[in-house]
Amino acid sequence: MKRHLLLFLFSLITMSSGLVAQDTIRMMQYNLMYYTNSSGISDCNSSTNNLDTKDAALRTIFHYVKPTILCVNEIGPSMTYVNRILDNAINTDGVDYYAHGLLTNYSGGNIANMIYYDTRKLTLCNNYYISTSYRDINGYRFYYNSAELEQGDTVFMTFWVAHLKAGSGYEEVRRTQVRQLLQKIESLGSPGNHVFSGDFNMVGAEEPGYQEMINYENSLYCFYDPIQQEGHWNNNSQYASCHTQSTHTSSDGCFVTGGLDDRFDLVMVSPYLYYGSLDMQVLSNTYHAVGQDGQRFNSSVTSPQNNSVPSNVATALYVMSDHLPVVVDFKLNATTSIADRDNSFLMSVVNPVRDQLQISLQVEEESAFTFEIYSVNGQFLGAFERHLSSGKQEITLPFDFPKGFYVLKATNDKQQRYIQKIVR
Repeated sequence: MKRHLLLFLFSLITMSSGLVAQDTIRMMQYNLMYYTNSSGISDCNSSTNNLDTKDAALRTIFHYVKPTILCVNEIGPSMTYVNRILDNAINTDGVDYYAHGLLTNYSGGNIANMIYYDTRKLTLCNNYYISTSYRDINGYRFYYNSAELEQGDTVFMTFWVAHLKAGSGYEEVRRTQVRQLLQKIESLGSPGNHVFSGDFNMVGAEEPGYQEMINYENSLYCFYDPIQQEGHWNNNSQYASCHTQSTHTSSDGCFVTGGLDDRFDLVMVSPYLYYGSLDMQVLSNTYHAVGQDGQRFNSSVTSPQNNSVPSNVATALYVMSDHLPVVVDFKLNATTSIADRDNSFLMSVVNPVRDQLQISLQVEEESAFTFEIYSVNGQFLGAFERHLSSGKQEITLPFDFPKGFYVLKATNDKQQRYIQKIVR
């Protein structure tokens, strides 16, 4: 799939808007390895997988990373476990402002997904779930608590959390689970800032489930790898820096062994987040597995000595789970309306666009207008000229470009302009 490193005109929009307030939110994706007293595995018990020990380890990791959002897999499907993590690991050491999303387990089983979030920055406005043949996929839609919220300006984002079916021979099952997610998002009719994270249990980008993600037939709803590490990850030293499982080379019966040689845990982002076209963008240089310094191939997170994190954090990663957490930051603008930030006249566009551009604008006095279309990498694609009289005007322009991201720039003969990011 063709990728663009820069959005020339989108950068122009940002640079021209010196009054835009920005913030950063951090997410952490973590498979907690059977945070439950009923894992169904005889060797994974209160001795080998003690919850008090896990609470202390997770508390150390959480307060070291300080995520705004924590997405987890393998939590017991009971509010007892959901609240235990909140009370014993997150809302501790002077912190009291995190909350959790809705717990579901319609697919059955003894482990589930959950999300925790900083209520100072985010408000949860919707919960979704998808029942699959193996475990639910959960979605959580938020809006950002911006200073301009009372004026209706905010940023929306949705985090989807999944634990796909593990094992060789289940590749098509994983593909089906991924497709169920993509179809669910498409059915909501709201392409935008979507994050898909979890334990995907995939050995490489060649898996049909991964290909489904990046090549979904409706490109508005596909997902990209922020760090573009698309290869065969399993037991491949070339991808040592992004391996997340296993933290152990030996086991007491609960932890998977073998050392770090799999990239099971991923954070994928929608095209909107990849390109930053809806006031939120992934910062790809922040994407990393905590405790992974690239020197862990087929080794544990603690041996050889790990200097990428403090020693107490490395120990906590070792005792907490056989997976490493994945962390990534997103930058966002406190306001979302480009018309409010970089406009010389009032204009609105029906967006997403279909076969025609439908534009409404308020013309102060009779003027000649030029409407230019650019690709996301700054390539000029076409222009239309219209002479408009004063007052509110409704115009329609042809738009026969393929599905994707574009920039509409409108200028008049008084050198006033309006720039709008549009999607088809």
